Order: sequence, then C-alpha cells, then structure tokens
Amino acid sequence: MSDIITTIGLCKQYGKVLRVKDLDLKVREGVIYGFLGPNGAGKSTTMKMILGLARPTSGTITVFGKPVNSKNRLAILREVGSLIESPSYYGHLTGAENLRILCALKGVPEKDIDRVLKIVRLENQKEKKVGQYSMGMKQRLGLACALLGNPRLLILDEPTNGLDPAGIQEMRDLICSLPKQFGMTVMVSSHLLSEIDQIADNVGIISNGELVFQDTLSTLHEKSRQSIAVRTMNNEEAAKILSGQGIACPVKEDYLLLPRLSDNELAGHIHRLFEKNVGVVRIEERRKSLEDIFLELTGTAVSL
Repeated sequence: MSDIITTIGLCKQYGKVLRVKDLDLKVREGVIYGFLGPNGAGKSTTMKMILGLARPTSGTITVFGKPVNSKNRLAILREVGSLIESPSYYGHLTGAENLRILCALKGVPEKDIDRVLKIVRLENQKEKKVGQYSMGMKQRLGLACALLGNPRLLILDEPTNGLDPAGIQEMRDLICSLPKQFGMTVMVSSHLLSEIDQIADNVGIISNGELVFQDTLSTLHEKSRQSIAVRTMNNEEAAKILSGQGIACPVKEDYLLLPRLSDNELAGHIHRLFEKNVGVVRIEERRKSLEDIFLELTGTAVSL
C-alpha cells in the first residue's frame, strides 16, 4: 500500500504562536487513520492545511502523490470528501434538497443522492426538513455530503462531537464500513481515545502541534504490556540481586517493576530473594492503560 497523504516538516504559525510544528504524517491507502490529540493540539489546523483551507507557514503536503498547491488543489479535492468541525446545511430545506445543492456545486449527478443517503441510513428521512433533524441525523447528513461523488479519501474532524452514546455507536459503525465496502481511506480526528481505539488501524498522536506517536494501533497497544510490581523489605538490595540475574527492575513508588515473567520464573526470583534474606511483602500484576500511555505521550489528561 502507498501513502495517500504525506506531510514533511509541516508548520503553521498564527502571529507568534506555532500551532503545528514540523509535522511528518504518513496516511496509508485503505486504512482508517486516527488523528488523536487533546483539544487545541492542532488537529483541525492540520486537516485544513491538507484540504487547502489554510496555507502552511512551511513544509510540504502531498495527497495522491501530488503536492497540494494552487495548480493541483481542485483536482485533488474532486477525490476528497470532508467534514470539518460541524456540518453546514439549510435548515428550511429537506435533506435531499441540501444534497441536490451540493451535487450542483461539486458537479456530481443527482442519482448519487439516494446512494449516499442509504449509506448513512437517512433514506427514510430525506424529505424531512433538516431543521427538524436530531443532532445525530445532522451529523449523518454531513457525512452523506462528504460521500457524494464516491471520494477516495475522507477527512472527518471530530465526527462524533455532540452525539449521544447511540449516535456515537452509529457513526462509528458507518466509518468502519467505508474502507471495507468502498475502498476509501479515512482520516478521522478525535480527542476521545476510546473512540479511536475502536475504529482505527493506524494512529497519529499530536500534542502542542507536534507529532509524538505514529504507528499501527497494535503497536500502541504493545506499550501497555504487562509488568509485575514487587515490594520488599529492602528494595535496594533486591534490585542488586535481580540485576545479577539479568532482570532490569526500576523502582517506582516503593515498588520494583519487573518485566513480564512466567509463573516459574517469578517464583524462582522470589525464592532467591528469600534465600538472600530479603522479605517480599507484596506482588502486584500491572498493565498500563491506553489512557496512561496517552498521558505519558502528551502530558495532558485524555477525555474518555
């Protein structure tokens, strides 16, 4: 698979504030790329630059192998669907009428309206005025607008914002279906780690405008590997004994943190400590949560 979006050294400065700093993104074709970070981290600014809605201060952006510039922008956007921040609509018009206007603007045949309404499960509400739609229905209409023309790339900025749990689940299912059914690449931003964890293949984590992690979701999960915490009557002596056995065990909050061991290996090390007259008073099994990892990477609390 090739990279469908690539940024190199991407920066955006507003006044004296650098909102995006030296960002190197790689979004693989056919995946759901979760763009994760706290509010104000620079997610929306980055997406706007990819779409040509904001001009980078420095750096380069490539989409579909073409640099994003005034020459290529329209050709690129014909194959991109987007939903940035909240969807726009005419409340006094029906869902179908709103889509007809967008079809005219995008040069898409009106026959595509029924297809996208079916994808977002609004085919039975298309003649209802959008001002009477629920928040979830409005978000789904926004997604339908982005899907017009069957784009290769879909860019969604916080698509579950303001939705209730049922609406979040519905939007999540819709997003997950797009690469499998239509071969789309989806870049979706969120400050909700739990949401990205349930939909993404690859993850990029941004903090204060800087990319602090980028890899597969499974690689992020590997950082939460299990460890064993042991508290003894003499941690300093215990650390020396275990170190002599090739076991690295940093001390944190009066506990020795051992790597993951089999039951037999752990029993052998504990027995060795007893033989050296080092009393073991507590043994705990620990695993970093994804929230802990996010906190370590960004230095900020994560929304759940």
